[in-house]
Amino acid sequence: MNTNNKICIVVATPLTIHAFLRDQIQTLSHYFEITIVANFLENHEYKINLENVKLVNIPLVRPISPVKDLLALFRLYIFFQKEHFCLVHSITPKAGLIGMAAAFFAHIPIRIHTYTGQVWVTRKGISRWVLKFIDRIIGFATTHTYADSLSQRDFIVKNKIVPSNKIKVLADGSISGVDLIRFRPDALIRQHTREMIRLTIDSVVILFLGRMNPDKGIIDLITAFRKISYDNIHLVMVGPDECGIQDQLPRLTGQGSQQIHFLDYTSEPEKLMAAADIFCLPSYREGFGSVVIEAAACGLPSVVSQIYGLTDAVIHGSTGLLYPPGDINRLVCALQKLVDNPVLRRQMGMAARTMVENLFSQDRLTQAVLAEYLAVTGHGYNKPRNCIK
Repeated sequence: MNTNNKICIVVATPLTIHAFLRDQIQTLSHYFEITIVANFLENHEYKINLENVKLVNIPLVRPISPVKDLLALFRLYIFFQKEHFCLVHSITPKAGLIGMAAAFFAHIPIRIHTYTGQVWVTRKGISRWVLKFIDRIIGFATTHTYADSLSQRDFIVKNKIVPSNKIKVLADGSISGVDLIRFRPDALIRQHTREMIRLTIDSVVILFLGRMNPDKGIIDLITAFRKISYDNIHLVMVGPDECGIQDQLPRLTGQGSQQIHFLDYTSEPEKLMAAADIFCLPSYREGFGSVVIEAAACGLPSVVSQIYGLTDAVIHGSTGLLYPPGDINRLVCALQKLVDNPVLRRQMGMAARTMVENLFSQDRLTQAVLAEYLAVTGHGYNKPRNCIK
């Protein structure tokens, strides 16, 4: 039996921990000695305060940078050689490439990577081939791989990234599940948040929350929003503007729009979700779409593109509506249907909340991850950290 209980989690940016994994890692720390490796110096705004968890800065950068990537690989390899972890778990593509390569060369016995979406899906030519090859390298270097949705697992196997016997989905998917206490319908928060962003209580609010770039379909969303027939409707877009969409707004809307509102970042997405009526994610690629089930927990129906990952988070006709990616006319029809029918919105919102309670609660995902770690490391279940020998 493996007596080492030292685990390292590798991410490119601490935002991944801050947004998704904080509570999960805190629970795991009761059973394992956890170290988190990330680019903490360049992302100092994301504070990670976890008891009994060690933080180590290694400058992983998201864009491909051969010199910086090789330096990070070497530093991580030396760190792994020194620390003798029993398990290294990487999340996100860059962390997967560098983290799994370093763990492989350092002979870490258990090497796990979680696939959270494939960047190459929307690329063409040599870029697509290179990024797809990187995913295969990650899969080769691992001893275990996870996908954060059932449809993503099937897509990865179909594209021969990882063989079917080497990849699994924990519970029913998602990277961390949803905190059902934090994400919930709340009439008082709804009123206060609408007052803060100067929206009337009777307006219909469509919410987008995520990185604003072409892969997320934001230009499709703005184009569709212009075509919706309803006087008192607003689009709230939240997240970093990575493609200058606000500068393009006059071109996209003709003369700009007083009904489109931008917020750069929020540490409290649950408040905006409580204030909205419809959640929309017209993405061209997603691993799962955790934000969709967070919105569902707040009682929001969703309109999302029918791509792998998102089809696991929305039940068409029950918790929301699916439409073919890139089909703006179908997107308009789906949004219009929910805008026009408040009763349908409420019915779908209630069904969405129930779905999350049954399938995607944070507690359920945390217990699934804990059980997996205990199984692959050989540690007995129900033994807290100070009892593991």
